[in-house]
Amino acid sequence: MGSVHNNKSNYSADAIEVLEGLEPVRMRPAMYIGGSDERAMHHLAAELLDNAMDEAVAGHASWIEFKLKENGTLMVQDNGRGIPIDAHPKFKNKTALEVVMTTLHSGGKFDNKVYNTSGGLHGVGLSVVNALSDTLTVEVTRKNIRWKQKYSRGKPTSKLEQVGPAKITSGTAVTFHPDTDIFGKNSKFQPKDLYAMAKAKAYLFKGVRIRWKCESKTLDENSGIPKAELLHFPSGLTQYLEHRIANRNEVIKKAFHGEGKFNGKAGKIEWAVSWTSDGDASLLSYCNTIHTPEGGTHEAGLRNALVKGLRAYAELIGSKRASIITGEDVMGCLWGVLSAFIPNPEFQGQTKEKLTTRNLTRNIESIIKDNFDHFLTDDPKSATILLDTVLGRAEDRLNRKKAKETSRKSATRTLRLPGKLSDCSNKTAEGTELFLVEGDSAGGSAKQARDRATQAVLPLRGKILNVASASAEKIHSNQELNDLMLALGCGIRSTFDLKKLRYEKIIIMTDADVDGAHIASLIMTFFWKEMPELITNGHLYLALPPLYRLVQGSRTEYAMNDQEKDQLLRTVFSQKEKIEISRFKGLGEMPSSQLKETTMSSDKRVLLKIIVPDPILNTEDFKAMDTLIDDLMGRRADRRLAFIQKNAHQSSNALDL
Repeated sequence: MGSVHNNKSNYSADAIEVLEGLEPVRMRPAMYIGGSDERAMHHLAAELLDNAMDEAVAGHASWIEFKLKENGTLMVQDNGRGIPIDAHPKFKNKTALEVVMTTLHSGGKFDNKVYNTSGGLHGVGLSVVNALSDTLTVEVTRKNIRWKQKYSRGKPTSKLEQVGPAKITSGTAVTFHPDTDIFGKNSKFQPKDLYAMAKAKAYLFKGVRIRWKCESKTLDENSGIPKAELLHFPSGLTQYLEHRIANRNEVIKKAFHGEGKFNGKAGKIEWAVSWTSDGDASLLSYCNTIHTPEGGTHEAGLRNALVKGLRAYAELIGSKRASIITGEDVMGCLWGVLSAFIPNPEFQGQTKEKLTTRNLTRNIESIIKDNFDHFLTDDPKSATILLDTVLGRAEDRLNRKKAKETSRKSATRTLRLPGKLSDCSNKTAEGTELFLVEGDSAGGSAKQARDRATQAVLPLRGKILNVASASAEKIHSNQELNDLMLALGCGIRSTFDLKKLRYEKIIIMTDADVDGAHIASLIMTFFWKEMPELITNGHLYLALPPLYRLVQGSRTEYAMNDQEKDQLLRTVFSQKEKIEISRFKGLGEMPSSQLKETTMSSDKRVLLKIIVPDPILNTEDFKAMDTLIDDLMGRRADRRLAFIQKNAHQSSNALDL
């Protein structure tokens, strides 16, 4: 969102920008690596390591060197085939190397002629690393001759030159330093994260040797991270699993592991899993050595195979309880590693966090289930222990669900929940929140930004009825207030029952302007008049959304008002660079991702708790509060005028009142 121009006539052809080469990457790095912070910076290291691993998996490289240097630069080298250096047929004045380094969507992985399987698919990895590095040197060895070229921020700073004979026949080495203009001056590679990345790759492809080296002064002697180590694991995933569950109590001592091929041997799946009694679970999944933290179709295949396998075994031994087993019961105590190698995988987004390749689930399920059936029948004693463990988890789950739903179900059966309410999935009030949102547009954004398990959203149409000046008949006939009362489920006035309140927190979320403040005042007045116990027991809150978003380079800040905006401009941002200032017209205009980040996510938002005097301990203060609300919100306009006249000196802007 750019700066706002008041003169609409300025919008002409010269206002249309065309980004060339790698400019889009530098302008919007989040589109390519998921952000511009230190975490996203490590994605650059992963891109280069993935390229080297592709050469190893394809059978052309036997070792990779992964080296963090003292000055913060990172080198990734392999003894693969080396990036081609001859002239590109489409770009006669450029070598193939320069095309790969400077052009998005270029590379040798768009078909299966060069790589049967690969992690790099979109042709952006190496060029993105180049675009986001202040210095980068690429060295290519072809036929024992070493070539070298330097780059900065995506552009070559030297020509490709021959620098002499090499000790290896072929290979590629890339040494780069992330651009501090993008990631910030204090961002540094973390040895712990890089070492874990390299070690995981070595486990995933048992034929490769990865030489880890770290010269960085940031390496803590007590961190447990070695300065140098040869990472080579001949047993692959089984060694990975042993490492992960070394200090855990296994349900059965024998791990379930194996591998299989499908699609005419073009695809391959490997797995190693075990079950523990420690009460937690962790499955790491990969596709073509790329970590998929959000899972996907390969994980679905494993889950389906294990559930169906245990159900089939239960039927085989005459157990009739297995129908209650779900994926949650089987996976809830599972520790494992799953690795798929497939041609042309489909991921969700450039950062490849979730595998979405269709028809993969069925292939993987078939292979793993066949192996799992043999695993269970070959060792009936261990199989029965595992089945009893999973059945026990299933029964515990059903008992917990029944206990949690009892109170909530009894309440919801007597309630007709409003159609506009997007309820949360949790069955008890504990930890849940109801957001009262101004308008359907803001309600739509809030529904996309919410945590569906714990956060419910009820859009209210504009300014609700002012209950301080309305009759009881008018209150009960008002649709908006009826929807609100039905959603809360606790009744009002003499029928109010705090135990029946369906949410732990009621959060008023309105625009950060005068109209929003007025709507919030009307809603608070309703709660004060109709169910004050909800406030006195600490259940009512105000959300504090920002009014401005300020962006300069990789830095983004939010301001609640004009004063905070001006302070940020004076103290945080450099006046020498352009600052993009966006004013949110309302919550409905705010992208759901920003609404979640600033206002709804529990670890980042700011909530204002509504506190009032205790009616028992502070009777006089409670009565004074009631009188004040009547003066400000009631029918007597003369009392409001008197309040304004009395307190006007406390504000430099009448709107502040």
